[in-house]
Amino acid sequence: VSRMSGSAGIQQGSPAIGAAGSAPAAPGAGGTEGSGATVGSARIAVKKAQLRSSPRPKKLEKLGVYSSCKAEGACKCNSWKSQNPPPTPPRTDQQPNTFNLQDPCRSCSHTLGDHVTHLENVSEEEMNRLLGIALDVEYLNTCVHKEEDADTKQVYFSLFKLLRKCILQMGRPVVEAQESPPFEKPSIEQGVNNFVQYKFSHLPSKERQTIVELAKMFLNQINYWQLETPSQRRQRAPADDAAGYKVNYTRWLCYCNVPQFCDSLPRYETTQIFGRTLLRSVFTVMRKQLLEQARQEKDKLPPEKRTLILTHFPKFLSMLEEEVYSHSSPIWSEEFLAGSSGGPIPIHTGKTHLTFSGQKRKPSEPLPHEETKKLRIVGDIPMELINEVMATITDPASMLGPETSLLSAHSARDEAARLEERRGVIEFHVIGNSLNQKPNKRILMWLVGLQNVFSHQLPRMPKEYITRLVFDPKHKTLSLIKDGRVIGGICFRMFPSQSFTEIVFCAVTSNEQVKGYGTHLMNHLKEYHIKHDILNFLTYADEYAIGYFKKQGFSKDIKVPKAKYLGYIKDYEGATLMGCELNPSIPYTEFSVIIKKQKEIIKKLIERKQAQIRKVYPGLSCFKEGVRQIPIESIPGIRETGWKPVGKGKELKDPDQLYSTLKTILQHVKSHQNAWPFMEPVKKTEAPGYYQVIRFPMDLKTMSERLKSRYYTTRKLFMADMQRIFTNCREYNPPESEYYKCANLLEKFFYTKIKEAGLIEK
Repeated sequence: VSRMSGSAGIQQGSPAIGAAGSAPAAPGAGGTEGSGATVGSARIAVKKAQLRSSPRPKKLEKLGVYSSCKAEGACKCNSWKSQNPPPTPPRTDQQPNTFNLQDPCRSCSHTLGDHVTHLENVSEEEMNRLLGIALDVEYLNTCVHKEEDADTKQVYFSLFKLLRKCILQMGRPVVEAQESPPFEKPSIEQGVNNFVQYKFSHLPSKERQTIVELAKMFLNQINYWQLETPSQRRQRAPADDAAGYKVNYTRWLCYCNVPQFCDSLPRYETTQIFGRTLLRSVFTVMRKQLLEQARQEKDKLPPEKRTLILTHFPKFLSMLEEEVYSHSSPIWSEEFLAGSSGGPIPIHTGKTHLTFSGQKRKPSEPLPHEETKKLRIVGDIPMELINEVMATITDPASMLGPETSLLSAHSARDEAARLEERRGVIEFHVIGNSLNQKPNKRILMWLVGLQNVFSHQLPRMPKEYITRLVFDPKHKTLSLIKDGRVIGGICFRMFPSQSFTEIVFCAVTSNEQVKGYGTHLMNHLKEYHIKHDILNFLTYADEYAIGYFKKQGFSKDIKVPKAKYLGYIKDYEGATLMGCELNPSIPYTEFSVIIKKQKEIIKKLIERKQAQIRKVYPGLSCFKEGVRQIPIESIPGIRETGWKPVGKGKELKDPDQLYSTLKTILQHVKSHQNAWPFMEPVKKTEAPGYYQVIRFPMDLKTMSERLKSRYYTTRKLFMADMQRIFTNCREYNPPESEYYKCANLLEKFFYTKIKEAGLIEK
């Protein structure tokens, strides 16, 4: 949109969240907010409608100003306004609205009527089209003179000349702004659609519809977002690709922005012709402004949209941000494959399919060995059954008992806090003091509040020390806000170069304790650090805090090498050093919900299995006839339960015997010449997209750790993990690859050893 002197202070527009149809400000409309934009565009539309309904002579008078002279004598006058726009043109509203066809042309001595002789037999439709272009030329003329930014002014002037030429030649405008759209595939719209399928296709339809609504809201915001000028961007982010951004900015002005008020130019949606490159350049600033505006206007939001915008939208944007800036996200592949469970979620576009390892597959073609090999893994449950059970446990009508609305006695510690955050009762903000920026009054008040909470809850800690650290710019604090006031927080200092963060203070005010706030605070802190690629916490816990930190996953077994933290972390007398290693795959704020859902799924699956085997068989009568013993498999119904004879398996009921046997087998497998590809977990850098394809990764190192921790209480668990290694390899790699061949040979060797140990029948 034009950035004129009247609105020079506004760098980016940010129409109200959820507002649909907001147009940018037309030239002269003033400002870049959605309301001014709509008024400006509407005003231009009204002018065009009035002019098109005028008598034909008035239309000829208007077009004569922009048409070349047709008088005899080969007059070379291109138009009344053939010169370039004057340095300081009069205001549009001061120019005469009508011209007399008998008036002399400003550029030649002929009358204005001599400029329109070629239009006498032109249809009304063509006349109206040319009149629309003429008004667009006038508005662009205003833009050129009011615009202060050199790059934007240049684009306006190019479009001004293009449209004026179209009137002279009675042609149609064809914009040639560095290639034709689309400029990148997949588009932003397709990428967001892929993101919804990639992350949320497993959700029930009602929850999935909420995500689709958020995606539409986000796409709408981009389509009406006002980009920074290249010069503004250079000031804010000098290290970014300035040349690339300038190209995209020019394209955006020509194809998306200017056509919103100059409708004679072809218009495209930003989200349909631009891709990940443009989205990366605007996402961070856009996300910040949208969330800030949502917080400022939360009281004005309709009740039905409050939860959607204040709770779900920030989470949606955080998850999308990871995929936007990730180098290996599959959603930007042109051949994205939708998840099998959810199917496509239409925002606007259709479905595409993802390929891996250069092996293209048709949409209907199953993955190699998908059916034949997966079924061999003991314990695998068909996705159809999982989805059916998921639908049952998330549908209140299908649930039994009193746990559908109230918190149960078995709810997670952070359940109540999570619900309060979802309703907007509590908020979480990472804040800190700054020496470079002007202090924000609200943040300073919150920092004072945090100092009070820490001082009150940690009476043995000197107040001056607490104050110094809370207000130290090197420290940040995750603050818990309730009703506008601070009720708790975690003060921490990040050491990115050492790959850890030190937790300094952690407290919740006494009258707000035992509500799960402490757990939810720590979970938010974990997610914040995963986003910043720091996966280790260290803290000195006093005797009263050790229990809390243990519940949050902290341990006295420190994973960070001593050389990394010695001299960095503050040493406290009489306290215990504890550490916590984060798993970047875990969504910590939702983790307890996921675990609860998994337990419910297992419970339902067990119930279904019990229902299948609940058949009552007649009792055994053979013992009355003097038979002393019978084979187990001859008992009616025993095989239907899934029981199978194990051969020598009876010798392995002893846990130590089983452990010893499995350890021997695992050592043989690891020593095999074809075991080298499977010794350790697959690295993301070595196999792009691996963890998007493989849902349950497994390797021999992990199996060794599981064996050591006595995880393998049955042979089935051990065999299932080993089989998973081979199945994963065949699923990700093409049949002609060396890895595929290694998997087949090692699998054959493994089953030989299993049979020798008597764990399965020969």
